[in-house]
Amino acid sequence: MKQLTIISGKGGTGKTTVTAAFASLSDSHVMADCDVDAADLHLILKPEIEKSEDFQGGRTAVIDKERCTQCGECVNLCRFDAIKNYTVDPISCEGCAFCSRACPEGAINMEQNLSGKWFVSHTRHGYMTHAKLGIAEENSGKLVTLVRQQARLIAEKEQSEYIIIDGPPGIGCPVIAAITGVDLLLVVTEPTLSGIHDLERVVGVARHFDIPALVCINKYDINLNNSKQIEEYCSQNMLQMAGKISYNPIVTKAMINKKSVVEYDCGELTEEVKEIWQNVLKALNSK
Repeated sequence: MKQLTIISGKGGTGKTTVTAAFASLSDSHVMADCDVDAADLHLILKPEIEKSEDFQGGRTAVIDKERCTQCGECVNLCRFDAIKNYTVDPISCEGCAFCSRACPEGAINMEQNLSGKWFVSHTRHGYMTHAKLGIAEENSGKLVTLVRQQARLIAEKEQSEYIIIDGPPGIGCPVIAAITGVDLLLVVTEPTLSGIHDLERVVGVARHFDIPALVCINKYDINLNNSKQIEEYCSQNMLQMAGKISYNPIVTKAMINKKSVVEYDCGELTEEVKEIWQNVLKALNSK
């Protein structure tokens, strides 16, 4: 099977719109929504959950009142001021475990947090794995890896040709977890100054991990000068353009109707997305 991750250097460039469209065009795939901090692929695909399990990510210190002598060592050492009256504030605790190691009575234990949930669901376009982090929870890189693992297991069982991954924005830990070991990246950018800057950053990450990447410019016609600048950057850096998508307010109507831009007739834009999918397939199948 081939794995494709759709990423961007910033949020709001249209990753999920493109992912949902690809899901509509592919005949043999499993989807993985790895933007676990703000998952929204389910808003378009309306998944029916078949499996749900808790995700335990970080750890929080808990003080055993019976063993604690209130010596004050943990209070003095905690850099996050998470211990008040010998009770740990779970919001302030960063889970560093320093207090548990330093406690002379061994009265502090590190307990796992319930950080969120992960799901295996079925949609009108096949299986999808996705997750939801709890409010203010972290460790999303670990959760991204779990979501990808579940997608791979399903793809192997179903003998699917592709895994289509909706990646998180940025260049941090979740992104690294979403792109490691994949066959191809599709970087979705937009013709704005921040879009150009973040394209350069995310391409740097892709090259660091030696993963081939294609570039797609979404809403290219809102600023033709910036779009030309992006194309020149790609040419200078030997990056292949997958295609360009024009701006069309009808995309919002498609999302409101819980349909991809392929299912909801968006005219010329639909054809542009289909062309990009064909270019992605050529690049994937040449690996």
